[in-house]
Amino acid sequence: MLERDIEKYFVKRCKAEGWLCEKFTSPQRRSVPDRLVTMGEGLIIFAELKATGKQPTELQRKDHERREGLG
Repeated sequence: MLERDIEKYFVKRCKAEGWLCEKFTSPQRRSVPDRLVTMGEGLIIFAELKATGKQPTELQRKDHERREGLG
């Protein structure tokens, strides 16, 4: 399955839950997560979506570790 198809499905499911699901880009940094999802009760998550069988790039992996390290 292609990443764009997974992303379309993800956005559709988020909207069905009543969540905001915005494309996330940063002109200052490469390898940021694909989506910023705002849920109820102030919960905000970043989502990195991948095509079937694909893994994050090294820069994406480092970005994930940096964010996880912040708690």
